[in-house]
Amino acid sequence: MAAGTGTLVALRRAAGYTQESFVAAFLQEAVRLGLDASVSVRQARRWERESPPPLPHPSQQIVLEAMFGVPLAEMGFDVPAHRVAVAAPLSDAGDVKRRTFVADTGALAASALIPARSGAHIGSADVGRLRTRLDSLYRTDHTEGSVPAMTQARRLEGEITGTLGSASYTPRVGRELQTMLAELHGHRAWYSYDGGRIGEGRAACTEALAAAQLVGSPLLQVSVLETLVLLAVKADRAWEAASAVESAYRLASHAGAGPTVHLVIALRDANVATHAGDLSGARRALSRAVSYQNRVDRDTAVPNWAQFVGPFEVDYATADMYVRAEQPKRAVPFLRAAVRGIGGGLVRNSASYRVKLAGVLLAAGEVEEACAEMSTALEASGGISSPRLAGKMREFQHSAARIDSGTARDCVARLREVV
Repeated sequence: MAAGTGTLVALRRAAGYTQESFVAAFLQEAVRLGLDASVSVRQARRWERESPPPLPHPSQQIVLEAMFGVPLAEMGFDVPAHRVAVAAPLSDAGDVKRRTFVADTGALAASALIPARSGAHIGSADVGRLRTRLDSLYRTDHTEGSVPAMTQARRLEGEITGTLGSASYTPRVGRELQTMLAELHGHRAWYSYDGGRIGEGRAACTEALAAAQLVGSPLLQVSVLETLVLLAVKADRAWEAASAVESAYRLASHAGAGPTVHLVIALRDANVATHAGDLSGARRALSRAVSYQNRVDRDTAVPNWAQFVGPFEVDYATADMYVRAEQPKRAVPFLRAAVRGIGGGLVRNSASYRVKLAGVLLAAGEVEEACAEMSTALEASGGISSPRLAGKMREFQHSAARIDSGTARDCVARLREVV
C-alpha cells in the first residue's frame, strides 16, 4: 500500500501543488463540478501517509479523478468494485452508469505525471529567466525606445508560444507562461501606439485582454485597458476610450487595487475628457488623480506597468488640459514642474516632456526659450528610437519654420539634421 500512497504524492507534486495549494485546488474543482466536496490538509496528509489510507467519499472520488485524470484505484486506494471507474464508450448500452476515462487507465497514470509533449521540461527556474527578460522590456522602452523593445518582445513572444505548444510543464508553470504572454501582447499594444500603428495596437489589446481573462488577472486587464484608452483617443473613438476607463475602474475595484493603479486610471480619464474638450470633466478627473497621488505611499505592492506614474504625470495632464483650452501660458508652469519631477530612468518620457514644453513655450510666444528647451531635448534623446517622439519634434519644426527669427531658423535647421 505504501507504493500506492507514493503515487498520490507523485501526482500532486507533478501537478505543482503543495498540500495546502492542493486543498484549495480541490475545492475549486468541486465548485466547477457542482459538487459539495472538500478536503482538509490533515485529511490530505492521511491519504498520503497512512497505509491503507482512508477511502475518499464518492464526491471526493469524483473530484480527485477529475484533478489527476486517473482512477482512484491507481492512486493507491483500496476501492470497492462498485466504485471502480470503467473505461467504455458513452454510447454503449449496458450496465455502465458512469464512465470517467477514455483510454487505458494504466497509460493515463503514467502520462499524468508529465504532459505528453516531445519538448524539454520547463520548470520554475526557466520561468524566472523568462520573467527577467520580460521585465527588462520596460528598461529598453524607457531608455532606448519602442522600436528595439518591440524587436525583443517579438522574439520573447515566439519563445514562450513555442514553449507552451511543445514543452512539458506543470499547470502552475503553464499559467505563469500564459500570464507572461498576456503581458507581451500588452507591451506590443503600447509599442504600436508609440509607433503610430493604431490598428495593430488595438488588435494587440484584444489579444491581451482575452489572454488576461483566461488567466483570471483583473489587474493585467486594467494595464491593457489603460493602453486601449490612448489608442482609442488616437483613433478618435472617444466612446470606446470612455468605456475602457469605466471598465478599468470596475476591475481595479474588484481586484482591491491600491491608489497607484487608480491614479493611472484617473489620468486616462483626464486624457479622454481633455480630448473631448470636456474641461470640467478633465478637472474632475485630475482632482481624483491628486487624491490618489496623495495616498500612493500606502501601497504595499505596485504592478510593474504602474510604476512609471508620479506627480509629474499629474502635472503633465494638467498642462495638457490648459493646452486644449488654448491657454498655453497657464500650461507652462505645470510642464516645467513635470520636466523637473520626472525620474532619471524615464529617458524617453523625459525627452518627450521637454519637446512638449518647447512647443507650448513657442505657442506662448517665448521663441528663445522654446528653442533652448528643444536643444536640450535633442541632446537628451540621442539613441532613442521612438516614432511618437520623432513626430512631436517634427510638429515643433513645422511650427518654428513659420516664425521669422534667427533663433527659430537655427533650431529648424538642427531639427532637420537630427530628426
